[in-house]
Formats: sequence, structure tokens, C-alpha cells
Amino acid sequence: MASTLSTAEPPAPATRRPPRLLLAAAAGSGLIALLLFASMLTDAAPFGWDRTILLAVRGAGGAAWVRAAMIDLTALGDGLVLTLVVLVAAGWLLVARRPLTAGLVVAATASGGWLAAQAKLFVARPRPDLVDHLVPVSGLSFPSGHATNSAIVYLTLASLVTQVERGRAERRYILLVALVLVGAIGVSRVYLGVHWPSDVLSGWCVGTLYALLWWWIGARLRRR
Repeated sequence: MASTLSTAEPPAPATRRPPRLLLAAAAGSGLIALLLFASMLTDAAPFGWDRTILLAVRGAGGAAWVRAAMIDLTALGDGLVLTLVVLVAAGWLLVARRPLTAGLVVAATASGGWLAAQAKLFVARPRPDLVDHLVPVSGLSFPSGHATNSAIVYLTLASLVTQVERGRAERRYILLVALVLVGAIGVSRVYLGVHWPSDVLSGWCVGTLYALLWWWIGARLRRR
């Protein structure tokens, strides 16, 4: 990948479409969003399946090493870690002479984090009290900030990097790693008892669709 990112930033080919993995994730997010909307029409939040899944996930692994692993995973979605990831990635892109990609990464993640915070205040759902919280938390529950912001940062960063990475296998690997990482962070929030599953699902939906939006914005700017 170093060889493909060492030259001045070229425009993305006009015929290149969004990566299939990103499109599949966005399609899945759209379906999940419809299911969440249907649940809102038929049940009061938190939904009945929220309680069922939360208890099932917590009961699936009670070993000390599972708890430690989940705490470590959830830290990858903390605000400080995500900020460092954005700064390091933007710095690397600037060094690699990718100023447009660096600017897009910073603009997308900064605006996405602000929108996620506003959504929390608007919905104002309290955190679950069905099980003990295994990590200290404060603030509101919906959508999950860790799930939303990790998807916004990791998926948007991965999707924008695929526009300047020419290797097909490399592009797939970058996106797959981002998807797995975002998924693991979201599951950890449910396991730790600090979010309802619907909080996490909504965060995944918003973050994934947001990443697709910024892929499109980046592609349009490159074509100009």
C-alpha cells in the first residue's frame, strides 16, 4: 500500500463505484433501520427484544477474560482513541500527499460526532438498568455514541482510503477490518450493559450510511 500512496493524490476514476462491502453494509443498515422503525410503531422503547438480547449477550460469557476483552474492545470506541485515530490518519495522509483525503476525513468525523451528540439530546433515552454496568458511564443512551462514532470514524476513513488505494485486495481488507472493528465495539457496549441493542443498531446504521455519503462526496470532489 505504501507504493500506491506515495505519489500526489490522483482523482478517483469516474467509473469507480462504492466498494461492494460498503454497499452491502449500507443495504443491511437500511433494512435494520426499517425494522427499528417498525418496532417503534408496535412497541414502546426499549423494545421487548432489547431486553431479550441484552440478557442473552450478558449471559453468553461470564468468564473474567471475556469481561476484560470487552472492556478493551469498547475502549477502541472512546472519544480520545477515535480522535487520535483521526489525527494520526490525517497526518499520514498529508505526509503521503493526500490533502483532499485528509481534509475529507477530518470534516466527516468532526461533523459526524457533532450530529451523534445532538441525536442523543433529542431522543433522551436513559441507559438500561436491566443488568449491572461493567464500566462507568454517564449521559444518555440512544444512539450509542461508541457504535455511531466508531462507525463514522473507522468506516468513513476506510471508505475514503479506498478511493486512493489501487489494489483491490487491499481495499477489501481495509473495509473488512473496519467493519469487524465497528461490530466488535458495538457488541461490547451491549455486553457491558451500558446500551440497549437498538442503541447500537441505530448507531451502526447512522455511521455506515454516513460513511457511504462521504464516499460519494469524496468521489464527486475528485471528479472535479
